[in-house]
Amino acid sequence: MTDPSLAQDIIDSSTDFAIITLDPEGLITSWNSGAEHVLGWSAEEAIGQHGRLFFTKEDQAAGSPEHEIQRARREGRALNERTHMRADGSRFWGSGLLMRRKGSPGFVKIVRDRTHEREAERRLASLMDALPGFVFEADTDGHYVQTNARYQDYTGRAHSDLLGDGWLEVVHPDHRSRTHDAWKESIRTGRSFEQTFLVAAHDGSYRCFACRGIPEAGDDGRVLRWIGTCIDVENEAKARAMLEGLNLSLEHAVTNRSAALEESHRALQSEVEERERIEEALRQSQKMEAIGQLTGGVAHDFNNLLTVILGSVDLLRRPNLSDEKRERYMSSIAETAERAAKLTNQLLAFARRQPLKAEAFDVVKRLGETGNVLQTVSGARVTIDLDVRCESCLIEADPVQFDTAMLNMAVNARDAMDGEGTLTITVEERACVPPTRGHGAVAGRFVAVSVRDTGAGIAHDDLPRIFEPFFTTKEVGRGTGLGLSQVFGFAKQSGGEIAIDSAPGRGAVFTLYLPHAEDKQKASAAPAETTPTAVTATGSGQDVLLVEDNQLVGEFAAQLIGDLGYTALWVSSAQEALALVEANPGKFDIVFTDVVMPGMSGIELAEALREKYPKLPVVLTSGYSHVLAAEGTHGFDLLQKPYTADGLAHALQKAAQSRK
Repeated sequence: MTDPSLAQDIIDSSTDFAIITLDPEGLITSWNSGAEHVLGWSAEEAIGQHGRLFFTKEDQAAGSPEHEIQRARREGRALNERTHMRADGSRFWGSGLLMRRKGSPGFVKIVRDRTHEREAERRLASLMDALPGFVFEADTDGHYVQTNARYQDYTGRAHSDLLGDGWLEVVHPDHRSRTHDAWKESIRTGRSFEQTFLVAAHDGSYRCFACRGIPEAGDDGRVLRWIGTCIDVENEAKARAMLEGLNLSLEHAVTNRSAALEESHRALQSEVEERERIEEALRQSQKMEAIGQLTGGVAHDFNNLLTVILGSVDLLRRPNLSDEKRERYMSSIAETAERAAKLTNQLLAFARRQPLKAEAFDVVKRLGETGNVLQTVSGARVTIDLDVRCESCLIEADPVQFDTAMLNMAVNARDAMDGEGTLTITVEERACVPPTRGHGAVAGRFVAVSVRDTGAGIAHDDLPRIFEPFFTTKEVGRGTGLGLSQVFGFAKQSGGEIAIDSAPGRGAVFTLYLPHAEDKQKASAAPAETTPTAVTATGSGQDVLLVEDNQLVGEFAAQLIGDLGYTALWVSSAQEALALVEANPGKFDIVFTDVVMPGMSGIELAEALREKYPKLPVVLTSGYSHVLAAEGTHGFDLLQKPYTADGLAHALQKAAQSRK
């Protein structure tokens, strides 16, 4: 028989759980120390009051406390997760369980504070929804338990319709059986799932996707769940099919050429046109090959990041978690999300979706920041070595075009080595550019970036044409050499040069000469990334009009703005925001708007407001915008997505001060 005093001691020692008993009418009859710790009321203050005491006013008005008691009386228990109230008026997200008491009338209520776990889950959902491809999570049996917004929007299916095995319904019927069998085989063996198949869009059309799922194992080696991504590769698939068809056509034309000698002129013209079409298809295929390899590597990196985040969230769900462990897991989530943001920014830079301009920067530091992308494009069998021989490696050039030039030289070296070998990047200072391709030497300070491969080398007769657009020494399907013309143009436009040293059997060395920044002061004058100092609750009740078409981001940003000491009003379109300002010209102190939205963009809204209300500050935010890349910010402050609470506080504080 259980000792009643021992049971009471256990209840009172559970400080992280509010354990409360209620009579059949819902009046509180006992209140443990955990209830006082979690909810704030003492036992003397709480006992005798109704259980609606710690429900919000909204839930009380809706009758939620009574409905919960009715459900527990009818079903034996009632689970809920909702916002609760503390004695000091603050709110928190709590997980509650109401059960009938055994052996006596009334109920037992258990409440736990899950605010930190819910915040982590919301940040994880935001990160997953920000990814450009499909993201899914499956249980140990291979049944989907979570999908991101992109998966749902593309297929036009509700989240619940994709769960379990429902995702197979959007796979093309011709691919469904093969995909299902491959997925089951991966679940059975614990090996990665990698398949390419057609997926139905919301309008009934199909596009080709490459999907990869990896298992996450526990300490005992058993699979805990599966995490995966799917990337759109439709353009690559079409290019390959077109190239195969054109190759067959060309072979047929060559085979039957002897029978068409009397029409030699017309046949020759047709062959030239056919070759031009083949070259165009080949160029497109090579582009798709590079994109496919890059996106595959990015998907792998994102899967690794998601593994850390999802694992940390699971650990945060554990009961009786110490503050030190909770802080460690929250820090792990934040740091991993920052790494994902940096990876996204690198991809945007290579996609040239950011405003470009020449500036002074350190070559070695830049290579360190883009090293992961160079390694991904080069492939796992290529070893990249960096040899730095200069103390000051500052140049004056466009950093994004520099990244693209390095990417193109790395791809060229990879193809020359047939995907396996050593790529050595040497950075050193030179006093001049040596004579190159018939041009005399050029005096001055230059930083030379040499890319050496261990490939087959280039024939002497081909060297004069190596930088011509569309010229290539490689066989069909093994690279086009297109990137070298971009490197040549970038070097010339930057006031530098590109030189090559190669011979058959001893690889090739491409040396990019770029002007050295005059001194370190010039480099320090260039815009530098700064991290705003931690700012909390900087507002003084100013009214902020938040314009954001994404509901999840809008709700989160509105809550964040409120926590920073401002009053936020959220609208989902620029048209609605403009109408509100025109109806209440003096109401809002700041407008904080996304750039890319349906209909009127954030920049168009900002321009309209500047014309009518020049003293109303506008802050733009965006994570991806071809408008910004082409036209800039038009003089408005820009907060880059994803942004932190401190970054938002800094931007709003600056805007508020501009009105004074």
